[in-house]
Amino acid sequence: MLPLEGITVIAVEQAVAAPFCSSRLADAGASVIKIERPEGDFARGYDAAANGQSSYFVWLNRGKQSVVVDLAGKEGRAQLEELIAGADVLLQNLKPGSMDKLGFSLERIRRDYPALVCCTITGYGDEGPYAHRKAYDLLIQAESGLASITGGPEGPSRVGVSIVDIATGATAHASILEALFARTRTGKGADIRISMFDVMADWLAVPLLNSEAGNPPKRMGLAHPSIAPYGVFRSSDGKDILISIQSEREWKKLCAEVLRQPDLPDDPRLVNVSERVRNRQLTDRIVGETFGSLTREELIRRLEDADIAFGEVNTMADLTVHPHLRRIEVDTPKGAVTYSAPAAIFVGEPRKYGPVPAIGEHAELPKIALRKTS
Repeated sequence: MLPLEGITVIAVEQAVAAPFCSSRLADAGASVIKIERPEGDFARGYDAAANGQSSYFVWLNRGKQSVVVDLAGKEGRAQLEELIAGADVLLQNLKPGSMDKLGFSLERIRRDYPALVCCTITGYGDEGPYAHRKAYDLLIQAESGLASITGGPEGPSRVGVSIVDIATGATAHASILEALFARTRTGKGADIRISMFDVMADWLAVPLLNSEAGNPPKRMGLAHPSIAPYGVFRSSDGKDILISIQSEREWKKLCAEVLRQPDLPDDPRLVNVSERVRNRQLTDRIVGETFGSLTREELIRRLEDADIAFGEVNTMADLTVHPHLRRIEVDTPKGAVTYSAPAAIFVGEPRKYGPVPAIGEHAELPKIALRKTS
């Protein structure tokens, strides 16, 4: 039996943040009823990379039931009310104020269904000058300052995945699980409000504190702002390898066993991490010269023998054949698709993953037993 079997989630959702959260609830056995507008979640049209279907949608909507409900009409709102009345969780990330206008204000919902766990995802929260704004991943990457510390010296950059949406979905997932656990003790639901901006500001605590201390982070590509050597160096056959030196012991091992220059740590310009950062050009030049004289295979052998932390700078093509890539297979309306597996492994409890639904595939309203209202 999966841990969330018997839990019903109504997901009035679109795009990425809320679907990320509800997909994880579905993986754990919850019955997730995805409410779609007649034209479907707009993420269905993001691309055609998964057998002619959106990679985003196929990734984030496995194991759900798709029910088309036209919330603009009285009948559609009555259908949603019926579903909410029997649910354990209501998750939504519509434009701020949309649910209120439809008659589903949180105040009313919480009054009528006190055991319901409500989770609302917005861009900027309920109050403040930006509360009314629409918000999408890249907009929050820019607005939060994340883009300003991402990329190289030439200019701000987007993180290569929808990190704000994913972080927000993961935060919602953890918060809903907390609330469901608390309900087993109190019988009461919860009113959870999560803003994408708050999630990213939380994740940016370290660069924020450094900036406020007078040391604003600089964009350094794949280098580390406060540790050296910690960055990318190229082998003689053109392979980029990123190394991370976390302690003076590791620095001495790198010098002795990889660079074959055991006296380097005695140089006052390289004697500790502060001096190496201050003299980063010299540090990187010395490391780079040795790396550039060795092939990838020779470097990897030396790094492994010295127990130095390193990673190769891979592409998505490299990830496809990576020896540590785990995959799952998911059925979709256009055939099976395989992609990277969820990270958590429950030992001895292999998971199966439900299919991705077509728009309105579950046309008949699911039968849900009414929950007690008190």
